[in-house]
Amino acid sequence: MKLPEALLKQYGPREAMDYDVVVVGGGPGGLAAAIRLKQRAAERGQELSVVVLEKGSEPGAHILSGAIMDPRALTELFPDWKARGAPLSQPVTDDAFLMLSEDGGFRVPNALLPPCFDNHGNYIVSLGNVVRWLAQQAESLGVEIFPGFAAAEVLYREDGSVAGVATGHMGLGKDGQPTEAFQLGMELRGKYTIFAEGARGHLGQELIRRYSLDAGRDPQSYAIGIKELWEIDPSRHEPGLAVHSAGWPLADDTYGGSFLYHMDKHQVAVGFVVGLDYTNPWLSPYEEFQRFKTHPRIRWYFESAGTKAAKRIAYGARAITAGGLLSLPKTVFPGGALVGCEAGYLNASRIKGSHAAIKTGMLAAEAAFDAISAGRSHDELSAYPEAFEASWLYDELNKARNFKQWFKKGRSVGTFMTGIEQLVLRGRMPWTIHREAPDHARLKPASECQRIDYPKPDGRLTFDKLSSVFISNTNHEENQPAHLTLKDASVPVALNLARYAGPEARYCPAGVYEYVKAEDGADRLQINAQNCVHCKTCDIKDPTQNIVWVTPEGGGGPNYAGM
Repeated sequence: MKLPEALLKQYGPREAMDYDVVVVGGGPGGLAAAIRLKQRAAERGQELSVVVLEKGSEPGAHILSGAIMDPRALTELFPDWKARGAPLSQPVTDDAFLMLSEDGGFRVPNALLPPCFDNHGNYIVSLGNVVRWLAQQAESLGVEIFPGFAAAEVLYREDGSVAGVATGHMGLGKDGQPTEAFQLGMELRGKYTIFAEGARGHLGQELIRRYSLDAGRDPQSYAIGIKELWEIDPSRHEPGLAVHSAGWPLADDTYGGSFLYHMDKHQVAVGFVVGLDYTNPWLSPYEEFQRFKTHPRIRWYFESAGTKAAKRIAYGARAITAGGLLSLPKTVFPGGALVGCEAGYLNASRIKGSHAAIKTGMLAAEAAFDAISAGRSHDELSAYPEAFEASWLYDELNKARNFKQWFKKGRSVGTFMTGIEQLVLRGRMPWTIHREAPDHARLKPASECQRIDYPKPDGRLTFDKLSSVFISNTNHEENQPAHLTLKDASVPVALNLARYAGPEARYCPAGVYEYVKAEDGADRLQINAQNCVHCKTCDIKDPTQNIVWVTPEGGGGPNYAGM
């Protein structure tokens, strides 16, 4: 948060550090950008200073993905990634796609699956471990990485261009006043700043608004992905098996599906994705995920055939930017660029975004390096979007441009048209389908929708939210300003509770929001910010856009291991 001028004068000016390039976000896109910048500098025999800011306690701490990784972009970044020990050790050995009914279902023959579901040559990975490895490669090249520092503010020059970012102040109390542990934030200024915060980035949203980067684009669309990591009975573990499903428990008009990836070490990553354009406010993505695991064809993997019982070892949740090419904003502005899921390069039809993040990070880095070498700074890196449009990634996303749009017409239509476009036409379709409404505007009044009553968790296969948050290793310094803020404190009860039956309590996968009774018997919204896993769902789905997610102190939030 910004301090009053009087306090700024009291504590003096912020320390400032100058770099050639500042990278915000230590995920695959940000680290790929930093690495490529240093590679180009080494090739030319030039000195180039690059810094990466990461709000997590370490690179990878906040990274959450399924994940099946297409190594194409990584191979371009490091052709010798295998020799370097990259943690891509489990190739996909088989794809299985299930169409589920409440108590049954069938496997779609692989011959009938469109190319987007073919994972031959891809790897089942912990993306967090991949990011940790990328951070090691970056540091070996001379990239400075500052973990535990959240970029809280964009800095602008007098001409309106981006000058860099400032980290958040440390040691502020709940009242916003400095405590004994107070430290001013730090300014990091660069000739160019690359933003790679991931889906629904706090600063990225500011930049999109300030420069009208989404003008003429479809509204961005999101989903929430919820994931658990299990260690299962070895007799039910099939290394390399990738299972996806659609259908139950979601209604036909709700976009979503599941994944179940057999990793090494008898581990299985199981997760559920729900499009945040759903209309029924009674729906809880978290509870749908728990219910999904009880399906006979799924729970089999988590039952014991011998003496070793399955054990849940990790949990997490994260929003996914899923609008695709038609929702992609302009990715450059004076002084900077957006890469990876910050912009929305994920291919929803393939359920993959890490390869796109790495590729776009590299493309932005190439443009920034060439500009700096030519003596430029703080202008638009137009070579970056031009290179994207000439790349294999553009071709890939263009083939999938209608994927999410078809599903707003229902699962049956979406499945059929995806088959036509991807299997029959091979992505060469002569039509384009557009979206008009943002996700938060899709919610219907609770009185118009069927109430959903979810079963209580059994504590063995299904769990409550708080026990799940516990194993996400989430922690925030309690005496700090709330990072989940309301524009108008009266709106949750007067509108959200009255009209939509309080959807915050259901769409949040971490138990942050709950309606409680005040002493006078009136309803009030209680925000348990310490539970927040930084998924950004509330910032996306709140029907009045009254909730605003801002950065907490650096290092706070989840600390994912093996995810």
